[in-house]
Amino acid sequence: MPSKNSTIPDGEEFWYLLDLPFRLDYLSPNIQVALSGEIERLTVSDALRKKMNLANDLVAILCCPDTKQPVTIADEGLIEKINGAIDRGQLKNYAQKLVTEKLDGGLIRSDRKILYPVREDIPVMLIDEGIPLDQLA
Repeated sequence: MPSKNSTIPDGEEFWYLLDLPFRLDYLSPNIQVALSGEIERLTVSDALRKKMNLANDLVAILCCPDTKQPVTIADEGLIEKINGAIDRGQLKNYAQKLVTEKLDGGLIRSDRKILYPVREDIPVMLIDEGIPLDQLA
C-alpha cells in the first residue's frame, strides 16, 4: 500500500484490500472504501475521474466547429456508454484515431451525431476530436 505521500502515475494499476481501515485521501476525497473483504483493482485515472463542471454561460456560446450547430451537455448515461466503448477499444474519433482516454463529460451536437469530449473541465472543440455517435449503435 502506498503511503499517503506516494505518487502513482496516471493509468498505473494498484491493488488494495477493502476491509483494511484506511482511506484513499491521497487519490480523491470522494472515494469511500466499503468494508467487504474483497480485493479490488483500480487505475489512478478511474479513481480520479470526476464529473465535469462547465458554466452554462460557456456552453451557451459554444457550437460545433464544423456545422455551427449548438451543443448541449451530454447526459451521464451516454458518457458511461462512451467510456465503456473506450475501455473495449471500440471507439474512434472523427479523424479515425482510436480514443484511449476516458471522458469526464461531453458536449453533444444538436443533431446528436457528434460528441465533443470534455477533459479536466475543458471542452475539446476540434473537428478531428469529435466522436461520431453512430459507432455506439
